[in-house]
Amino acid sequence: MTIALIGFAVLLFLILIVRVPIAFAMGIVGFFGFASVQGLGFDNFIDFNWKPSLSMAAKRVIDTAQEYSLSVIPLFILMGNLVTKSGLSQDLYRASYAFLGHRKGGLSMATVVACGGFSAICGSSLATSATMAKVAMPPMRKYGYSDSLASASIAAGGTLGILIPPSVILVIYGLLTETSIRELFAAGLIPGILGIALYLLAVRYVVWRDPSAGPSGEKFTFKERIAALKGVWGVLILFTIVMGGIYLGIFTPTEAAGIGAGGAFIIALCRRSLNFANLFDVLTDTARTSAMLFSILIGALIFSNFINRAGLPDELLTFVTDLNVSALTVIFIILGIYLVLGMVFESLSMLLLTVPIFFPLVQSLGFDMVWFGIVVVVVTEISLITPPVGMNVFVLSAVLKDVPAGTIFKGVTPFWCADIIRLLLITLVVPVSIFLPELLYR
Repeated sequence: MTIALIGFAVLLFLILIVRVPIAFAMGIVGFFGFASVQGLGFDNFIDFNWKPSLSMAAKRVIDTAQEYSLSVIPLFILMGNLVTKSGLSQDLYRASYAFLGHRKGGLSMATVVACGGFSAICGSSLATSATMAKVAMPPMRKYGYSDSLASASIAAGGTLGILIPPSVILVIYGLLTETSIRELFAAGLIPGILGIALYLLAVRYVVWRDPSAGPSGEKFTFKERIAALKGVWGVLILFTIVMGGIYLGIFTPTEAAGIGAGGAFIIALCRRSLNFANLFDVLTDTARTSAMLFSILIGALIFSNFINRAGLPDELLTFVTDLNVSALTVIFIILGIYLVLGMVFESLSMLLLTVPIFFPLVQSLGFDMVWFGIVVVVVTEISLITPPVGMNVFVLSAVLKDVPAGTIFKGVTPFWCADIIRLLLITLVVPVSIFLPELLYR
């Protein structure tokens, strides 16, 4: 237990103070921590039993590289990159604007809906925010929207990318905890739609408080709305095939990722938005992002082995049992820890650091692990728009150089309040997240 706590403290020191990349920090602490558990003690570094630690680390690297199910990660990333290059985000925004733009705050609502649709294919919150900033910010400024509401709706809408399937972070959670990825994808759909609905209510609240923050736009005729929908046929067909195939059990998530990547490639060709230079950029970006995620995953697995061998999850369970509190109280304590960590860590780092510790505890308390996965992702979403880290906010601030991060943080307050409401609903009303998995697979 002492070695595990020391290892965790060293890990935080390496990440926060020394600024070692999280993949290497977890790998280093996991390797030496595992050796210390297996070795003869801290008094003689040379006499440590290094063979088990070397064998464990090598096995993790080889097994991860050879794991067939992990191919879902680069394939979904490739699909998202191809969709981004095809310019589909503009058509999604245009279609959403055609139906919602004439309302007060309508352009912000259209931005949230377009972000939800784009993230359903892209799967990345940061990519969704960066892409939609270029598409949605100019028209909102044209109609006199305040910078705080306009930028906040993009930042908040972008967070939907890590929950609405196909989601890379859900895939990583499934692989870390050996939970069914298709059940996680099914479980994420209703909370994702709920998130969009609550964000729309947040926009309505802002324009109710300050009507000048989101003036009405022009109204489209029924013909113009139908015409605007024609531009999104690609994303609708692709999403229906990929997610429908997974939900109905026609093919596995890995097969669906391959079909999605192939479909996105065909869409990009049909839209004539792909040339050799763009294709090279897409492939290199996919390889770079995949290598980063694989490195982080390997580091997390090595760290997880150390934590489990040191007995931290068992000790944590004993500690919680001795407290004699209800299981739901334990969940709320865990959520409180996540909210605090979210002020320091970005979403993926927080997930990889905490899941190996909390997962065995939550499982032993008898909770559904698919449900817990959705809860973790939702609370992780909140960290994307809360200060002082708020990765989506800083991405937007980098893209929109004339909008200060403070303005965006001020604007997102109603949105993360809506996220807190959603988190409470999902935590207290379990069927919100597990209704679809139980209906389809159990």
